Amino acid sequence: MDGNNENLLGVLIASGIAPRRRLATAIIKGLVTVNGQVVSDLRHPVNSDSDTIFVDGKPMGRKQKKYLYLMLNKPEEVLSAVTDGRDRKTATDFVPKKYRNLRLYPAGRLDMDTTGLLLLTNDGELTYRLTHPSFENEKEYLVELKGELKPGELARLSRGIQLDDGRTAPAKIKKLKNSPPFNYSIVIHEGKKRQVRRMFAALGHYHIPTLKRVRIDRLTLGDLKEGQIRELTTEEVQILSGE
Repeated sequence: MDGNNENLLGVLIASGIAPRRRLATAIIKGLVTVNGQVVSDLRHPVNSDSDTIFVDGKPMGRKQKKYLYLMLNKPEEVLSAVTDGRDRKTATDFVPKKYRNLRLYPAGRLDMDTTGLLLLTNDGELTYRLTHPSFENEKEYLVELKGELKPGELARLSRGIQLDDGRTAPAKIKKLKNSPPFNYSIVIHEGKKRQVRRMFAALGHYHIPTLKRVRIDRLTLGDLKEGQIRELTTEEVQILSGE
């Protein structure tokens, strides 16, 4: 990111001096100064190359990036894991070499045969926020289904489906047009193992040729091609952090 086009909270997060929530609180409480002036606006524009920033009386170290957030468009037959004892391809195999010393790991999972949006980070706080069911982060999947859902099936998905490990929360389901090979979108906010496929299987739809996750909360996969990986922007990290 250009040092002339950054905001205060983003620069502090990138410095790695403390978790984002603690940094946001420090700014709001007036404990952060920029060039000697107290700043209480999280998005106050700063230049990380030239501005002098103090947090609670201590200077912010420069370019000490600790946390990293990557988005991968995961292909099929790739494990959402760091390593695999059977030498299968894992998500971290796509991480550029310059980041491999940062101990990145997937924030959540995608099944081997499901493609799409997978986040990798070394930020345990954000991983907890994205994976713990209490936060109810929406996850949107595109589904290739042979045939069409009947009205009763749509209603069951909207109410929740009884699975062998409990009842799912109500899902949002809609028919897609002009999105081949996908003909349905489904939004859930849980993370049960193979949940989407099991929900459709409970309705008698056992074969889903293609399933792709395209959104987590307000973060979308966009035009990132399968197998490509990129770093999240400061604004995207803040969206996922609920700030």
